[in-house]
Amino acid sequence: MCGIMGYVGSQQAGPILVDGLKRLEYRGYDSAGIAVNNGTIRVQKAEGKIANLQALLEKDALDGCIGIGHTRWATHGAPTDANAHPHADPSGEFVVVHNGIIENFQAIRDELAAAGAEFSSETDSEVLAHLVAREYDGDLVAAVRKTVALCEGAYAMVVISQREPEKIVAVRKISPLVIGLGEGETYLASDIPAVLHRTRDFLIIEDDEMVIVTAEGARVETIEGDPVVREVTHIDWDAEQAEKGGYDHFMLKEIHEQPTVIAETLQGRLDEDGTVWLEDVEFDDEYIADLTGVWITACGTAYHAGLIGQEIFRRVLRLPTNVEYAHELRYADPIIGPRELMIAISQSGETADTLAAARIAPDHGSRMLAITNVVGSTLSRYADDIFYTRAGPEISVASTKAYIAMLIAQYLLALRLGAARGTVDSELAQRVAHGLHRMPGAIEEVLSREHEAVAVAERIVDADDVYFIGRGLDYAIAMEGSLKLKEISYLHSEAMPAGELKHGTLALITDGVPVVVVLTQRAVYDKTISAVQEVKARGGMIIAVAYDTDTEIEKYAELVMRIPDMDDLLAPVAAVVPLQLLAYHVARLRGHDIDQPRNLAKSVTVE
Repeated sequence: MCGIMGYVGSQQAGPILVDGLKRLEYRGYDSAGIAVNNGTIRVQKAEGKIANLQALLEKDALDGCIGIGHTRWATHGAPTDANAHPHADPSGEFVVVHNGIIENFQAIRDELAAAGAEFSSETDSEVLAHLVAREYDGDLVAAVRKTVALCEGAYAMVVISQREPEKIVAVRKISPLVIGLGEGETYLASDIPAVLHRTRDFLIIEDDEMVIVTAEGARVETIEGDPVVREVTHIDWDAEQAEKGGYDHFMLKEIHEQPTVIAETLQGRLDEDGTVWLEDVEFDDEYIADLTGVWITACGTAYHAGLIGQEIFRRVLRLPTNVEYAHELRYADPIIGPRELMIAISQSGETADTLAAARIAPDHGSRMLAITNVVGSTLSRYADDIFYTRAGPEISVASTKAYIAMLIAQYLLALRLGAARGTVDSELAQRVAHGLHRMPGAIEEVLSREHEAVAVAERIVDADDVYFIGRGLDYAIAMEGSLKLKEISYLHSEAMPAGELKHGTLALITDGVPVVVVLTQRAVYDKTISAVQEVKARGGMIIAVAYDTDTEIEKYAELVMRIPDMDDLLAPVAAVVPLQLLAYHVARLRGHDIDQPRNLAKSVTVE
C-alpha cells in the first residue's frame, strides 16, 4: 500500500528519500513526508503529491545523513498534513513511519491519553511513536521490540531516534520491507524500485523479523531477538520490471496480491466466533433490526460484486435486496423507503454514475453506506457509514484485487447485519469466519495452478465468441469472468444464468464454441449440468471452474480449472481467480496492452 523509504550513510538524506518516494509513486498515495536526523530530528510533510513536499523542502531543506520517508495511502484518518507520516512523540525524539493496520490502536491510544498523552493526528500510526518513547530505556531496539509486543495487526514499522542517531530500526509483520546494500551506505524501502538505481544487492525481510540498519549494513533478527542469517539477493530486473514485482504486468501482480488483500481487509474486523467490528459503520442493532430491505448500486465490476452481495443478503439476512446499475437507478424513480439501507460500491469512490445514484438516498430518507478503497473520496464524504476495503492502489484498469476486497466487505456486512437481526446463528457465524480466515491460503492454492488457466487460454485464444454460464452465485461470477475477458482480450463474450441458455442463446452454440461453466453451488449442480449437456449435444466446448472433488464434470468438460473445496456461500471469492487468470492469459497471447486496454479508464468520472 504505502511507500516507505530510509537512508543512512554519508550523503544528504533528504534528496535520496524524496527520490526513493517518487520511484514508489506507482503504488498510489495521498500525502508524503520525510524526517531527517542531524542531532535533532526535523520533519516535513504535506497532503497531496510529492511535489507539494518538494516545494516545502525547497524553502527549508532538512540537513542530515540519516532519515526516513513515507507516502501514505489513508486508512485511519483523512488525507491531511496532520495525518501524513512521519509521526513523532511529543518530545520529537522518536519518529516513526508505518504501513498497515494496528488493530488495537484505539485501546492503546485510550491508555496513553489516560496517562496524559496528547495526539496531533487521527492515525493509528502515531501511537507507535508514543509507545517507543514510553518503552525506551537506553536501547532503541529493545524499545521497538516491546512496542511490537503490545501491538496487534499487520504492518511494517520504521523508527529513528535522536538518542541513537546512527541507526534505523524496522519491523515487518506482513507488509513488505527490503534493505538495499551500498558502499558505506544502506537503504530501506517498502519495495525494490525505490533504490534499484542505487544498488542491485538486497536483503528481503520476512514476516516477524526486525532489522537494525546502519551505514555499515544491516543486522536481521527475529522479533524475539534471535539472529537470522539472510542471503543477499542480487536483482537483475530493470526498473519497470521491479515496479511490477517481477511480473510482466500490473494486472498479474495484482491478481497475485489477492491473498494479502483478503488478509488485510479482514484484519481487526472478524473474530474467530464470527463477531464483526467495523470501525466506520455506526448504525446500531436497533436500526438493523428495523430494516425492511437493502439496495445496492454500482457500475461495472463493482456492480458484479453487488450481485454477489444481493445473493448473500437474501440468503443470510432474509432481506429483500435489489442491485441496480447506478446510471439506471438515478433515473428510475426507485421506491426506496426510509427503513431500507442503500449500499454504494466504487473502487475509487469517484465514479460519477455511482455518486449520482448515491445522492438520491437522503431524498428517500434512506441511510447510505459506501464500500470504497479510497479514504476521503467523494463517495466516502457522501456516506453515513463507510467500509474501506484496504485493497491498496490498483494500477491495472481491469479490476481484480479491488473486486475481491468488495466481496469480503459484503460478507462482513452480512455477518454484522445478520447477528443483529438474529438470522445468523453462532454455528453459521463461526463457519463463515473460519472460511474467510482460510481464504488467503485457498487463493494461494488456486494461484499455484495458473497453468490450468494458461491451458484454457491456449484453446480459446482464436475464438470468435465465448459464453459464460452459472446459477445463483455462480452466475454472478460468470458475469465478472465475461467482463474481464472482454475488457482486456477484446473477445466477444456473454454471460447468462445457465437456465437461460435454452431460451435463445443456444442457437449460437455450434461445434467448438467455448462455453465456460462455473460449478460451485451444490444445491443447483444438477440443473447446471443439464445446461452443460445441452451445450455438449450441439458440439460446444465445455470449460469448467469446479471444486477439486467434483469428478462428475470430467464427463463433459474438455478442460477444468480447479478450486479447493469450501463452503458454497464463500466459493465466489475463489472461483473468480481462475477467470481473472484466463482473461489475462488470453490477452497476453493476443498481444494486447493488458494494463491499459483500449477505450477504457480506471476511474469513470463522467456520466
